[in-house]
Amino acid sequence: MQRPKPRTSLALAAATLLAATACSSEGGRGEPAGDGAPAPELTIAMITHQVQGDTFWDIVRTGAEAAAEKSGVNLEYTADPEASEQANLVQNAVDRGVDGIAVTLPSPDAMRDAVTAATEAGIPVVALNAGMDQWQDMGVQQYFGTDERLAGEAYGERLNEEGARNAVCVIHEQGNVSLEARCEGLAETFDGESEVLYVDSANMPEVRSTVSSRLEESADVDHVAALGAPIAVTAVDAVADAGSQATVATFDTSAELVELVRAGDVAWAVDQQPYLQGYLAVDSLWLFNTNGNTLGGGEAVLTGPAFIDGTNIEQVAEYAERGTR
Repeated sequence: MQRPKPRTSLALAAATLLAATACSSEGGRGEPAGDGAPAPELTIAMITHQVQGDTFWDIVRTGAEAAAEKSGVNLEYTADPEASEQANLVQNAVDRGVDGIAVTLPSPDAMRDAVTAATEAGIPVVALNAGMDQWQDMGVQQYFGTDERLAGEAYGERLNEEGARNAVCVIHEQGNVSLEARCEGLAETFDGESEVLYVDSANMPEVRSTVSSRLEESADVDHVAALGAPIAVTAVDAVADAGSQATVATFDTSAELVELVRAGDVAWAVDQQPYLQGYLAVDSLWLFNTNGNTLGGGEAVLTGPAFIDGTNIEQVAEYAERGTR
């Protein structure tokens, strides 16, 4: 896949993936430990900010379940888009005495106390997907995801290459630090005009009407930058509703989004490999609990960004059908 020009300060960690995915969140016994004895069965809680119906998180969970099945881990997956409720889910996992917690940090300040409670209880915590700039300060031992600002900067540079002049960056979760960083990065490198449009991903009809209204207000908007696959799918309809000629491009993928790229209705997607984020988060906690190993050497383990477009979409399509891309 086409990758944006890397910063010299960023290192991209490579990981080997298993091809199989799990049908259940509970696996069998793990592989033998170094002394030949069976690895202990662990309970790991994964707690995300998933909005119901967001297909991105289905891919994250598929990766997490594959890692759990491989290693005999009991995976408890829960989610809530409200930061306070997500924090409560973390505290509940602490109270149950789980062996590890994998958590997203879209609203780091709201999550801080719950994460601290986990680390003070001796429960290892890793972060994934959101919180790239905050995880170390919160006492989290590892992070798996993408540099969102870098991804936004790469997006803005690509808009320049495409000759764009006016872009709308659609944030679908207000207050999410990762989404804000994407739009900030885009604005930093884009030579044209850009603006942020806030919508609520829990209300897709409203997303469609809000994007359509904005396009109707200004014929100058030539690009809609969606920050998630479901938003991009809806934006395609919004462009048609408005009679606009704006191009839709996005961050993240889904099986439906891949078909839109194939058809040329979406120009490109910036991929962060959500399957890998889920897989590595669970596998890292298993490794730490069973062998004391940590991934990343104290640095974030990057899973992206990379561009998916018409030149490489067929390489991704097969895996999208399986639910792993």
